[in-house]
Amino acid sequence: MELIRKLVQFTATLLTNSYFLFPWTKNIYQGPLKVLCSPGLNCYSCPASTTYCPIGSIQQLLLGVRFSMETGALYFSTYVVGTVGLIATATGRITCGWLCPFGMIQEFLHKIPLFKKSEVHPALRYGKYLMLILFVFLFPLLLTNDWGMGKPWFCKYVCPAGTLEAGLPMLLIQPDLRATLGYLFYNKLFWMFFFLIWSIKTSRPFCKTTCPLGAFYGVFNGFAVVKLELNAERCTDCGACANVCPMGIQFNKSVGSKECIMCMRCMNEACNFGAIQLSFANRPLYANDRLLKKENELLFRSRS
Repeated sequence: MELIRKLVQFTATLLTNSYFLFPWTKNIYQGPLKVLCSPGLNCYSCPASTTYCPIGSIQQLLLGVRFSMETGALYFSTYVVGTVGLIATATGRITCGWLCPFGMIQEFLHKIPLFKKSEVHPALRYGKYLMLILFVFLFPLLLTNDWGMGKPWFCKYVCPAGTLEAGLPMLLIQPDLRATLGYLFYNKLFWMFFFLIWSIKTSRPFCKTTCPLGAFYGVFNGFAVVKLELNAERCTDCGACANVCPMGIQFNKSVGSKECIMCMRCMNEACNFGAIQLSFANRPLYANDRLLKKENELLFRSRS
């Protein structure tokens, strides 16, 4: 299952970044697919991107509500909010574990045996909610200039995915842009390297502490249509699920946790008793009961 997840991650990244002509056109893709909303954090300005980022679009709506209403962009942004809301209510944070390009990058970096691995302090996990409320919602809406226009605070000052996927590639294909570099770029470059290096030491640190999209999706984890559930009668409280979880949670003690990215490693790699189940509309779909499979295999061998 983990191999399948990696293939899905790679395929999703490839599909949302499939404009391979940018080295020759020297610009970002502006074709018909650009009206599609990427479910994960994937920068609109990435030269290869064929979709747009939901976080960036929400900020664009809020930083100029009056202008959006006048130009019709409000309806487009409403579509973005509706799309993200539909994904969240249907699958919770599964996008983070299966479809997000920057999440995949962090996972690959964490495999580098360079530092002693460690977990983030629990208090830091609340940072992503502050980022969502302040940098995505309130600052773009309330901190405006004389013309009533705000700024896309998260994209402009923080987003490491945007720097990696868009900022650096654009500097490569448009060298003239280097003359315009200033504090804002170097600030974002610092945050990019900070999170990339941190990813080597800690699993998915950006997802745990800073990502506003993950914060939004996570709110719906407890009542999403597709989710992981616990069969308490089968759980032995062994804690094996916590040992494989990239988000550092123990599933049997935090069912419906906002941190769970639905990677399903706990179900497929750790739990031997089928205690962790994948469900659809509260109906169990699958449980990897290794113990039962082994018993059935031994029973079959004894009878043959």
